[in-house]
Amino acid sequence: MSTTVAKALTLLDQFSEDTPEVGLSDLARRTGLDKATVHRMMSVLADAGLVEQRGAARLYRLGPGVLRLARVREKSFPVTAIFQPALDSLASKTGETAHASLISGRALATIDVCESNRSSRVSLVAGEVLPFHTTASGMAALAFAYPELRERTLSSSLSAKTAHTVTDVKLLRQRLEEVAASGFAESDQGNEEDVYGIAVPVFYADGFASGSIAVATPAHRMTPDLRQTIICALIREAEKVTFNVGGTVPASYRNAAARSLASFAKMPG
Repeated sequence: MSTTVAKALTLLDQFSEDTPEVGLSDLARRTGLDKATVHRMMSVLADAGLVEQRGAARLYRLGPGVLRLARVREKSFPVTAIFQPALDSLASKTGETAHASLISGRALATIDVCESNRSSRVSLVAGEVLPFHTTASGMAALAFAYPELRERTLSSSLSAKTAHTVTDVKLLRQRLEEVAASGFAESDQGNEEDVYGIAVPVFYADGFASGSIAVATPAHRMTPDLRQTIICALIREAEKVTFNVGGTVPASYRNAAARSLASFAKMPG
């Protein structure tokens, strides 16, 4: 990917439900680009309809071109209507926040969220970009993703989000092997303090991971019973989602998930 295109896409990544509008100076600060470069690139994106400026503050927001592309994608390859029922079911069964992410370049894009109705809960934002190495969602997807994506991720600069984030490549490889063997990934405050995430992959038709579904809870609320409930529910919902999007569950994952379910069935209580 050319440097110019990469920088332009980085600018688009700054928009989310929490940050629907961003000013020129803020974009420059967030991306580390100079204001002149940001202004030039945003002008090109505006000409393509991907961003627009409105209001006296001249803040940028996503333009109608993004909506058009999103509608084409959803019409041709529907995912929202498939993922949302699974997330609703997970939130109902576990009492915690469920969310779905799809691989988007070198990270994950959160596409759907169903928040817990508890007063103390984890809140996520649709459209948020999640790093692979800090999140359960990322590790679940990366363990079953295309090998070139996995190697590219592990060879890139891995920054820490919290004091619990693992950035050592050797340890990350070990954890990915553990995810591949169990069928699920866990992150205890690796991406955000007091957030415990558990995730499992969903798959393309070729058997490689396209993304993941996950459940996130305040870390202080995690118990062995809740952990088991979440993992079992995720494994069952992920297989349904993969089938409904036209994907194929590979034998390696099916066997790993079956072993995990069997181990829980043998546990007392």
